[in-house]
Amino acid sequence: MRKPWNRPELPVYSVASGGEDHPNMNICTYVSAVSMKPKRYMVAFYKGTKTLELVQKDPRFVLQLLHEDQYACVRLLGQQSGKSVQKLKRLREPVSHYAGFSCMSRALAWIACEVIEWMDAGDHWMALCDVVSFKNLTEGNVLTTEILRRKGIIRA
Repeated sequence: MRKPWNRPELPVYSVASGGEDHPNMNICTYVSAVSMKPKRYMVAFYKGTKTLELVQKDPRFVLQLLHEDQYACVRLLGQQSGKSVQKLKRLREPVSHYAGFSCMSRALAWIACEVIEWMDAGDHWMALCDVVSFKNLTEGNVLTTEILRRKGIIRA
């Protein structure tokens, strides 16, 4: 049986960071809405990553809620480092621009966020973020951690 924290099906997001000058994306599942008014999210960034460096320099980024058919991009965006790979050059997804960031056109939604507070959370830094704007792009099913398990992309 899985450990309790691995049992829920979590939505899979990609974080678009670095603006237009240094575009980068990664995969993020430690994401949760934490307030309705004002609308706020908690997003956890793994320590030592290019994405964390970029968001600590510029506290703005875009959460991209991924469509279930986008599972193939997880190996590139989540299992390779932006420090050694220019991910957007290898990404086989159409890219559009939103809120000053390169974003995947086929995502279900984009959520522009701005960090208002950081907290050391162990192997991650947790960011409390205000939602600046959002855009729903299409209907469809959300990519979840369960889909990634079934596809053999993650084990937990």
